[in-house]
Amino acid sequence: MLAGMIPTKTHAGMDYAVGLLLIASPWLFGFADESTVATWIAVLAGVAMLGLSTITDYEGGLLARLIPMRLHLMADAGLGLLLAVSPWLLGFADEGTNAWLPFLAIGLGEIASAATTDPEPGKRSRRRRAARSAA
Repeated sequence: MLAGMIPTKTHAGMDYAVGLLLIASPWLFGFADESTVATWIAVLAGVAMLGLSTITDYEGGLLARLIPMRLHLMADAGLGLLLAVSPWLLGFADEGTNAWLPFLAIGLGEIASAATTDPEPGKRSRRRRAARSAA
């Protein structure tokens, strides 16, 4: 299996980049005027991804380190699945390729990322956790 190929530090950077991409995607891909549902799903998914990232116990946890990495990866996979099927599930697949293809591509990318990321945070993050538990 490919698990563990992506370090958590890299995954953190990807999380923030994809979160911002999702928020901007209705305007980048030109479906903001075509589909209110697609626009809201993209923006909400992006905000959720950024929010989860800020409280995950990995190098990208900026506010707090509350969510274990394994739970974060399960959430990524779930969000990826939701994004990948949402054009058909929520009825905006017929609004053009520019409306459904970003959801499918980003969703499949999220699933792949979740499946191939090392679930153990890097050494620096481990040292921080150890220091916190010792205090």
